Amino acid sequence: MNTETFYFLLIGFLFCLAIFDLTVGVANDASNFLSQALGSKAGKVKTILAVAALGILVGTIFSNGMMEIARNGIFQPQHYFFKEIMFILIATILTDVILLDLFNTLGLPTSTTVSLIFELLGATFAMATIKIFNNPEYTYAMLLNTDKALQVILGIFLSVAIAFVIGSFVQYIVRIIFTFDFKKNMKYFAAIFGGIAITSIIYFMLIKGLKDVGFMTPEVKANILAHSGKILLVCFGFFTILMQLLYWCKVNILKVIVLTGTFALALAFAGNDLVNFIGVPLAGFSAFQAYMGAGGGSIDMMEPMTALASVKNGGTAYAAPWYFLVGSGIIMVLTIVFSKKAKKVIKTSLSLSNQGEGEEMFSSSALARNIVRGTRRMDTYVANNTPNSISRWLNKRFSREGIKLEDGAAFDLIRASVSLIIASLLIALGTSLKLPLSTTYVTFMVAMGTSLADKAWGRESAVYRVSGVINVIGGWFITAFAAFMITALVLVVLWFGGGIALIITIVVVIVILVHNQIVFIKKNKQEDSARIMGDILINNDANKALVLLRKYCRENSLDTIGYLKERYQQVVHAFCNEDVKTLRNLSAKIDSHKDDVKKIKRMGTLGIRKLSATDAFERGLYFYQANDFIGELVYDIARMSVACEEHIDNNFNPLDEEQKAELRETTQSVTSFLQEAIRIIETGDYEARKDLFINNKDLTNQFAEMKRRQLKRIQINQASTKVSMVYISIVQETQNIVSYTMNLLKVNRKLQEDS
Repeated sequence: MNTETFYFLLIGFLFCLAIFDLTVGVANDASNFLSQALGSKAGKVKTILAVAALGILVGTIFSNGMMEIARNGIFQPQHYFFKEIMFILIATILTDVILLDLFNTLGLPTSTTVSLIFELLGATFAMATIKIFNNPEYTYAMLLNTDKALQVILGIFLSVAIAFVIGSFVQYIVRIIFTFDFKKNMKYFAAIFGGIAITSIIYFMLIKGLKDVGFMTPEVKANILAHSGKILLVCFGFFTILMQLLYWCKVNILKVIVLTGTFALALAFAGNDLVNFIGVPLAGFSAFQAYMGAGGGSIDMMEPMTALASVKNGGTAYAAPWYFLVGSGIIMVLTIVFSKKAKKVIKTSLSLSNQGEGEEMFSSSALARNIVRGTRRMDTYVANNTPNSISRWLNKRFSREGIKLEDGAAFDLIRASVSLIIASLLIALGTSLKLPLSTTYVTFMVAMGTSLADKAWGRESAVYRVSGVINVIGGWFITAFAAFMITALVLVVLWFGGGIALIITIVVVIVILVHNQIVFIKKNKQEDSARIMGDILINNDANKALVLLRKYCRENSLDTIGYLKERYQQVVHAFCNEDVKTLRNLSAKIDSHKDDVKKIKRMGTLGIRKLSATDAFERGLYFYQANDFIGELVYDIARMSVACEEHIDNNFNPLDEEQKAELRETTQSVTSFLQEAIRIIETGDYEARKDLFINNKDLTNQFAEMKRRQLKRIQINQASTKVSMVYISIVQETQNIVSYTMNLLKVNRKLQEDS
């Protein structure tokens, strides 16, 4: 294979990765422009997706297609050879695909812009280091643009802090004006609020969303900036009148505002962030065209790479071919419609901003608990020093008695409107000041700030919400660090390993992506009960709530028994084989599963509130008992795992062959028992529970006999004290597992029965 063919195939591979990068990138960024509309139920899901899709298509079609950052924003292309440029780009996109897919699998929003910049920075730094080592005449200042990275870091701090504070402040003022019973106040403020909102969004689209489209020539942009005051004044007057007319026509103008804001953010995302997904392969394509245009030949030619620096040298901006833009837009639209990972990222944003109590996706942390504790002390101090008349007035304005939520909404349309307005204005302001604000950071932190101002973070949810925000923000900084380090490492491996290293790296990337997908699918199946509880919490029909609660209990029981069966086999097998590494991993996994048990109990309590008074009284006890038995089963296997791990880790005497044989025989019996319990719950064949009860008695006798044999061994000094303690502990915990499983079957039967 000649050099030209190899690099032609490499360009093709870059574009294949770009397609995948588009899907994982859009899945991550979907929460930026969809969460407010979906969370407030501003329309049917199909309507919201159609508005977002239209915004994406308009943004891609009218966009220039890419920012110059992928061509010359980080590296100085005139100082690099064609081969060096290609290795920088391939290392960048390989890392980008892995990082974004990982965050999507975890359901955490991150910034695709920050990922791209720090990946380019890491790859360029590694290549610059190699060049300087081989030729000391080069310097980092010649080869690397560090200003861009510093601007992004500054933008991170600014966007996180400013967006949160301003979002909180504005939402607090707006809520005082409108209260939660906002419909009765709309007749006074509908026109002016709508005028401000739509004008802000239009200004955002002009300044940020359409700043790089073809018809926005320097003269047009200069005219807009010069007459921005007049434009805003005319827009405000026009839209204020229009909103008043729509209000008189019984149109819900808040839904109009939210859908318009959704369109604007989707347009800006597609128009400006498209480079994060196709900028790298297009830069590689441009480099290849320049290389071939110069006649090909040596891949170490310097001259062709000056083409990537044309804008810096006074040339015209690069415009991507229209078919790349249209194709990218179609892929992005399909992704937001069908991607389950996009829905998971959106779910994270909504769970952290939910107006009421609901499913909390994050566990509490020490830092979050300290922050909440300190905030409550400060809140108490302010409350104690505020005049009673003002306190009573504020409490009345924030009373939730008349709260107006669309059916199944996480928060109301007022908050969704404010979030979109503030995010739009901050992004437009940052753009006009040439600050590299991330749309992800701004939209997410504004959403968090508005939810805090709305007192959505109550005492029973604040610690989980704060933990979630800390995790997400921490993930942003981890993204930057990981992007830099991993890309630098990948480039070094590719550069010194050549074609073989490239093939191995590609295989590793494919394996990681497939593994992430398997993990995501498996985890999605395990979250069936969480989705059921989500349906319960947004449901207002008591009869339907009972049906869903029964299903919720059934799914949790099946998941727990299935999990228990798998873990029990693994623990006994690892203990018999003195596999301390496996036991450590099992103990850690089981310990983390305890958090799921706590969540099940908490969500169950919230679900019972949706039942009628009669059902809550008659069924609630069975439901609580089922959750208790689920918890006991998990704690039984946890105690067993820890005891086995400690014994093997301390290198105490192992089990003898007779003891191993007894435990293996018991494992088979218990596994069959648990499998039959699963079948009974799945089929609802609770009459078969009688046969299982007989089996239970046989197992109980078997456990008693095992204990007697072990005590006899101790008496005749055939077994060490340490191993005897663990052996008896395993038998006792196994007996508890069988007993609690029978009790779980019993309460499931009572809960499922109609009388």
